[in-house]
Amino acid sequence: MSAPITGLVGLLVLLVLIGLRVPVAIAMGTVGIAGGVYLNGWFSLGFVLGSQPFVTSSSYALSVIPLFVMMGAFASRAGLSAALYRSLHTLIGHWRGGLASATIGACALFGAVCGSSLATAATMSRVAVPEMTAIGYDRRLTSGALAAGGTLGILIPPSIIMVIFALLTEQSIGRMFLAGMIPGILAALLYIATVTLIATVRPDLAPRSERNEGASTLEAMRQMSPILGLFGLVMGGIYLGFFSPTEAAGVGAFGAIVLAALRKALTREVVVDALIETASTTGMLFMILIGTSVLQFFIETSTLPRIIVGWIGTLGLGPTGVILLILLIYVILGCFLDSLSMMLITLPLVYPIILDLGIDPIWFGVLVVSVVEIGLITPPLGMNLYVIASSVEGLKFETVAAGVVPFLLADFVRIALLVAFPALSLLLPSLLM
Repeated sequence: MSAPITGLVGLLVLLVLIGLRVPVAIAMGTVGIAGGVYLNGWFSLGFVLGSQPFVTSSSYALSVIPLFVMMGAFASRAGLSAALYRSLHTLIGHWRGGLASATIGACALFGAVCGSSLATAATMSRVAVPEMTAIGYDRRLTSGALAAGGTLGILIPPSIIMVIFALLTEQSIGRMFLAGMIPGILAALLYIATVTLIATVRPDLAPRSERNEGASTLEAMRQMSPILGLFGLVMGGIYLGFFSPTEAAGVGAFGAIVLAALRKALTREVVVDALIETASTTGMLFMILIGTSVLQFFIETSTLPRIIVGWIGTLGLGPTGVILLILLIYVILGCFLDSLSMMLITLPLVYPIILDLGIDPIWFGVLVVSVVEIGLITPPLGMNLYVIASSVEGLKFETVAAGVVPFLLADFVRIALLVAFPALSLLLPSLLM
C-alpha cells in the first residue's frame, strides 16, 4: 500500500478499536506502532518510542495538568457546590425558570474551578435535583439543564481540554483561557435564555419557587465568595503577570486544599480520594498523550495531512467554508467518540489545514472546544447524558436525551455566533496579552 492509503487504513482501524471499547491510549499506540513499522521500519520508530514517553512525562508545560486536576478534585469535595447552588437559589430562584437557571449558573461557576464536565454534572445533580423535583419541575427540563450546564466545565477556564489543545498545537495556555471566557459566558446566558423561554411558554414545566425572604443578597454573595475568590486567584494571577499558567495551577490546587480545610471537609478519606483521583486521571491523560505522539509520527510520515490540505484547496471553499466543514465533521464524530479521543485523533489532520489557510489557531481552538462540548450531550455516546441518568434514581437515558434538545439548539446558535464574529473569542486575548 502507498503511504497515504496506509495512513487512511490506520485511522479506520483506530476508529474500529475505539468503537470496540479498547482504551484510547492502547488503540492509538497500537495503530501508531504498526503503521510506523510498516512505513519507516523499527529503527525510526524505535527512536520515537524511546524518547516520547520521557519527553511527555518530564515536560514542565504538562505539569499544569495534574495540578488543575488536583484543584478540581479538592474543590468538588469541599462542599462548594451546595453553597454555590443555595446562594444562586436565593438570588434568582424566584424568577421564571429560576431554579433551572440557578442550576446552570452554579454549573458554570463550579465548572470554572473543577475543570471537568463530568464531575460538574455529577456533583450538581446531587444538589439540584431534589430541590427541582420538590417543587414539580419536569424531569426532562431538570435533566436537560443539568446535562447542558455540566458541559460548561470544559469551556469556562481553567479547562483541561483547553490546556491539552494548547499543548498539542503549541499555543499559549493563557491566551486560550482568555479566549474561552466570553464564549463560556455566552453559553451560560443562552442556556438560561432557553430555560426562561421554556418556562414562559410552558409554565407548568418549571413552577416558580417562593422567594426566600429570610435570606439576604449579602449572605448569598458571601456563600459564593470562596469559589469566586479561587477563580479570581488563578485567572487574575495569570493575567496580572504574578505567575505562569503552571504556577497558577499549583496556587489553585493549594487554594482548593485550604478551602476544604476551612470548611472542615479535609478528612483523611477526602485527601486519599482526591489524590487517587488526581493520580488516575493524570496517568490516563499522560498515557493518551504518549499514544498520541506515536500516532502523530505515523500520520505525519504517511503524508496524509499534506494530501488533505491539497484536496481542501481544490474545493475552493475559503476559510469560512473549511471551518464549517470541519465543525460539521466534529459534530458527527461527537455522536460516536468521546470528546478527548475526537480531538486527539483529528487535530494532526485538521490543524495543518488551519495553518495553511491562515486561520487564527486560538479562534479555531475555541470552536473545537465548543463543538467537543456539544458532543458531551449528543446521543448516543454523550457522556453527560449517562452521568445524569445514572446519578438520579429512576431517570431514563431517553428522558435526559429528550431534555437536552432545546439546549443543543442554543449550542448551534452559539457556534454560529462564534463563527460569524471571531472577536467574541479574540477580543480578550488581543486586549490583555
